[in-house]
Amino acid sequence: MEADPSSSTGQHEDDFRAAPPEDARQTAMSGPLNIRGERRPPPMQRAFSRQVSLGSGVTVLGMDRAGRNGGGRGQRALPRSGTSLGVLNHSGALGAAGGDGAARRGDFSMFRTKSTLSKQNSLLPTRIRESDLDLPTHVEDQSVGRPPAEDPLDKSVPAGRYFAALRGPELDEVRDYEDILLPKDEVWPFLLRFPIGCFGVCLGLGSQAILWGALAASPAMRFLHVTPMINVALWLLAVAVLVATSVTYALKCVFYFEAIRREYFHPVRVNFFFAPWIAAMFVTIGLPRAYAPEPPHPAVWCAFILPLFALELKIYGQWLSGGKRRLCKVANPSSHLSVVGNFVGAILAARVGWAEAGKFLWAIGVAHYIVVFVTLYQRLPTNEALPKELHPVYSMFIATPSAASLAWAAIYGSFDAVARTFFFMAIFLYLSLVVRINFFRGFRFSLAWWSYTFPMTTASLATVKYAEAEPCFASRALALSLSLMSTTMVSLLLVSTLLHAFLWRSLFPNDLAIAITKDRQNGAVKPSGKGKRTSKRVHDIKRWAKQAPLSLVSSITKTNSADKEEEEEKTE
Repeated sequence: MEADPSSSTGQHEDDFRAAPPEDARQTAMSGPLNIRGERRPPPMQRAFSRQVSLGSGVTVLGMDRAGRNGGGRGQRALPRSGTSLGVLNHSGALGAAGGDGAARRGDFSMFRTKSTLSKQNSLLPTRIRESDLDLPTHVEDQSVGRPPAEDPLDKSVPAGRYFAALRGPELDEVRDYEDILLPKDEVWPFLLRFPIGCFGVCLGLGSQAILWGALAASPAMRFLHVTPMINVALWLLAVAVLVATSVTYALKCVFYFEAIRREYFHPVRVNFFFAPWIAAMFVTIGLPRAYAPEPPHPAVWCAFILPLFALELKIYGQWLSGGKRRLCKVANPSSHLSVVGNFVGAILAARVGWAEAGKFLWAIGVAHYIVVFVTLYQRLPTNEALPKELHPVYSMFIATPSAASLAWAAIYGSFDAVARTFFFMAIFLYLSLVVRINFFRGFRFSLAWWSYTFPMTTASLATVKYAEAEPCFASRALALSLSLMSTTMVSLLLVSTLLHAFLWRSLFPNDLAIAITKDRQNGAVKPSGKGKRTSKRVHDIKRWAKQAPLSLVSSITKTNSADKEEEEEKTE
């Protein structure tokens, strides 16, 4: 047997092939002797090839038909996709002589929409027929009872897996010891690099358009002499960004729907699916009065609130059902985005003249805001540990009470005691974050930072409304200072976004968060099943011996329920 150097140098594979069948004379002379002492030719031997991919650990056994020149046509090479998981690239597998650059590229088709992928596969050349590959009997027998290979995108990634594998303000950076499904050193397609967090830009610009419209029309802030043209310019910019972002993300939904599913399972990004509808309502509320003095039509409110309400039924149902994505498992400060939409919808309902619908949404928002606020404040032992890198997201805390106060004032027509109660809550949370300025330092720029400007702008709007209800120097100074802070933050982020987009060209890096594996592939080996439960029970016995009888009973109940939950998760 002789080795083929071409396959080993190109794809890190060891290829052992049988001698070519052209040497008929030599093989005939080297055959065994029969009874008469004559040498008989050896039986026809089929070329046996064994390819081992060092990158993926996958072994492919192939038997080529005798009589083919060199037996090279029937071989199937396993191209290296650029990852340690070795996801097979079907287009690269067709080129067995391979080893070229196309075969080593990442398999981005795994995140494509299923219908799009099947349509593309139908345009490919006909694959090798199974009849052309005569596998040995023992290989066929071993593969009969073996379960099919598991699709890495078949099942949803648990919420705790995202917290364990990722870090960063939006859980968008992969930890050093983790592996991903796609190559890190290769530039991914643009749509794969376009995250749902881009709608944070629309939130920031849309809320700023509302703020400058309020500053121009508020009697309490008349001393600033703000021109309404600032509101018009910001509104046009917000509409343009919203349309561009929506079209781009719609294309991502068409071509890379599997990546959308990964973002939906992400405990932080799932809340940003509310952002497009909130941003659209911001644009409607901030419509310049000079060009649209009449209130918008109720159909506009229905068009924006229906998809948001359907998403709420799904997300709130997961919180209530107590499954793997119950609130205590996935709660993080960005969960406030799923609540803010109710208050923004209530404000728009009051604008179109549907006060009862606004009251309905306001009640839903308050009920779930209390639950989210208490869950985040307590951080129960059953919660997933909140990483330190998520501290900048704490600015979301001030968005919900500010929006609740504005919604109440819009529905009932006055900034009364209820609206002021939520306003004072927002001001206290705002001050508690300002004194902890270190939470917001030392993190790299990201488009998701735009979503942190909208809570500051919402607090500024509530302060302007409070200054109208209580016109004095302190209220006006507070409204002016908060408005300047939010506008300064938006201006800085706008400049940084333009620099990263056109000068440094680093605005859309590879979205590593959607490519993590369902389970950890390397690192410390976790104890399996029985051994893990045994060590846990030994530890529990030692702990129980030091407890009182009543606490012993309660701890036994908790341990049994935890073991039962682990078994249910494995069965699922």
